[in-house]
Amino acid sequence: MSARKGFTLVELLTVIAIIGILAALLFPVFNSARRKGRQAVCTSNLRQIGLSMEMYANDHDEQYPYAVDPTDKFTPQIWNDFPQWRIRIMDMPMLHEVLQPYQKSRDIWRCPADIGYKLQDFTSEPFNAMPTSYERFGSSYLLRTEVIFRELRVGQFDRAAEVNLLFDANGAWHGDRILGLIENPSDPGFRYNCLYADLHLKNITYDQMWQAWSTPL
Repeated sequence: MSARKGFTLVELLTVIAIIGILAALLFPVFNSARRKGRQAVCTSNLRQIGLSMEMYANDHDEQYPYAVDPTDKFTPQIWNDFPQWRIRIMDMPMLHEVLQPYQKSRDIWRCPADIGYKLQDFTSEPFNAMPTSYERFGSSYLLRTEVIFRELRVGQFDRAAEVNLLFDANGAWHGDRILGLIENPSDPGFRYNCLYADLHLKNITYDQMWQAWSTPL
């Protein structure tokens, strides 16, 4: 009898089919774990930035940093309804620049899920934040700049736990619809890591973010 020297075609196809099934089962698990890992880094970044904002405030009569985010700086027209604030933007520095002395590393401004975006989620303004917001502007995060314009102080909010202070610039980064550059932000798959004015953090939907925007200061 001759010794068997290899697999038959049927055996090879069976093995390939099993590998394919296992890959299909495991890929969503790996993808979910990677997404949660990126979210954990992002929330850590936001927490550190929030602490540095309070450190700044301790040195400046409890005042928040007089600064803006990339959308304010490069699309000032979003403040057309508030000309008294828009006129100030030209001379205001970026938030990450003002807080630099209070931080050990610039990397805390880089969300690991940052894949850039081409349209602002909350204003629908065209916006070139490619290849990533961090690479283009030095920050993956946006600020509720109204807090700055109104010259509010730390601890001055009636509903600090409901006021969005700092958050992801785009909801596709931590959502379930990562194909994200042209999708509708109101899609339930869009999510935002949000730092509230009392410094607690939460991962929220687009609608929940609008609720935070609507919270009076």
